[in-house]
Amino acid sequence: MNRINILDDKTINKIAAGEVVERPESVVKELVENAIDSGAKNISIEIKGGGIDYIRITDNGSGIKKDDIPLAFCRHATSKISSEADLMNITSLGFRGEALSSIAAVSSVEVMTKTSDSLYGYHYRIKGGVEMSLDETGCPSGTTVIVRNLFYNTPARRKFLKSPVTEGTHITHLVEKLILSHPEISFKYTISNRMLLSSTGNSDHAADIYSIFGRDIARRLVEISFTSENCSIFGYVAKPEAARGNRDYELFFVNGRCIKSRILSSAVEEAYKPFLMLHRFPFVVLYIDIPSELLDVNVHPSKTEVRFAQESEVFSVVCDAVTEGITRRELIPEVNVQIKEAVRDEEKKEIVPPPEPFETTRIEQYRETVKNIQVPSVSEPVQETLFKEGFLGEQNRIKHRIVGQVFDTYWIIEYDGKMYIIDQHAAHEKVLYERFSKQIAQNEVTSQLLSPPVIISLSPANEEVLTQNLERFRLSGFEIEHFGGREYALTAVPAELFRLTEKEYFLEMLDDMTSSPFPKDSAMINDRIATMACKAAVKGNMRLSVPEADALISELLSLDNPYNCPHGRPTIVSFTRSELDKMFKRIV
Repeated sequence: MNRINILDDKTINKIAAGEVVERPESVVKELVENAIDSGAKNISIEIKGGGIDYIRITDNGSGIKKDDIPLAFCRHATSKISSEADLMNITSLGFRGEALSSIAAVSSVEVMTKTSDSLYGYHYRIKGGVEMSLDETGCPSGTTVIVRNLFYNTPARRKFLKSPVTEGTHITHLVEKLILSHPEISFKYTISNRMLLSSTGNSDHAADIYSIFGRDIARRLVEISFTSENCSIFGYVAKPEAARGNRDYELFFVNGRCIKSRILSSAVEEAYKPFLMLHRFPFVVLYIDIPSELLDVNVHPSKTEVRFAQESEVFSVVCDAVTEGITRRELIPEVNVQIKEAVRDEEKKEIVPPPEPFETTRIEQYRETVKNIQVPSVSEPVQETLFKEGFLGEQNRIKHRIVGQVFDTYWIIEYDGKMYIIDQHAAHEKVLYERFSKQIAQNEVTSQLLSPPVIISLSPANEEVLTQNLERFRLSGFEIEHFGGREYALTAVPAELFRLTEKEYFLEMLDDMTSSPFPKDSAMINDRIATMACKAAVKGNMRLSVPEADALISELLSLDNPYNCPHGRPTIVSFTRSELDKMFKRIV
């Protein structure tokens, strides 16, 4: 066995860089968080070579005093906390005191900084963790940090970096999140002398979302606001039609910090569950404020994970807020027909680049200019007709004109200048699901007695789950009695069996409860009801009469959520007349 050695500080710093500084994105994140903590209102970010060759962060924050500049690059040196007790009440983005020393250990760093009460600024150079110089210089108030040749002295780390384009893309995504998390700060982001992103700093969340994600997303967003005793939520949730194939667009900002959270993702996905198909994920941008004493951000060096002291309350509040947002308006998706025509943009204007943080005379001029630019509001395009006034309104049902059935599957309805298409299988599936779910929720399930009873033998695992969930089975319409040993007698079952036998229905629900990691989760019962409703529903390629279709459509439109089947597929889509006119070139 080799002898145990105490590592020198230089080696320790390089090892720490492997955790805190994983790639150029990590450097940008740490430096921008320092700029935000310094009180900066204008931050400029510039990269070259994907951030591997060059990174520059300039801010107009408080600056660093001369004596504190070398200290800032020592390990575990920070102005954010002073003792262990401060870890219980962290309000700053940074606090670990590792970033600058780790960055300096694996790159060449220059710092130009000046405090507002100082006549001169200072230029500090450090390379590979070794201090090179500290000189007086002329510079504006604030701080500029330049990082060159990242991982130049750790080839093993550098060879694992991706291409400059890929590394630059990671930084771009980070800057997007920084803009969204701090709308009160004006950001400017430049790649190889080309300005890619900028924000106004006017605290306009909607405009920032529009500028980053574009019109298609912005027009599908609904603003939400919700407050509980220990938590407040503000943000935007998108209609189900804007769903994505991964969780990258579930964006959460807790106390100004962009985080990843299993609790928050689960809450949002639970709210969207009735509206989305399997493996589809919602687009949400949520801002959550929680007292710092109820939050632990000291979980991981990346500071992207947090722990909530009251997880169940946070889950409930987020789920309720999102549910309220996505169910208060009609969610029937419109089919957008893309017509490729040459279009001249009459509103295009010359781009006015934002000022640098140190250009104080231009900052106010720029902000005044921005106020005069009309940015489409997120709230305007989604002001659709409320339930009681639109296609679903009971008083408007008589205005629906059933045109007919096509492909023995879809029903076409004309109403108020739009053509609505209803999938009869998805519609019937949803009607059956909602009908039985509502009976369970209201304890109104109708049962039918079995004579003679059905005797069922259970495995030990099934028997344990059954005894733990007898009340749930009773509320679902079952009456079950112990018959001796591991045998049980079914004396009553729900009146709606979804075309299954009594024994099949009971065992399917019991098997699902046994295999579920959360056997007491009522959502599991809903999943089983959804599956059974799918089996029992009228299928596609099955001709219905007009009276049958009319009755089905009437019941569908009376539901609280008629838009999607229990598996998330849409039940209704619509075409506007203008879209049809575009298809036939009547309008361009």
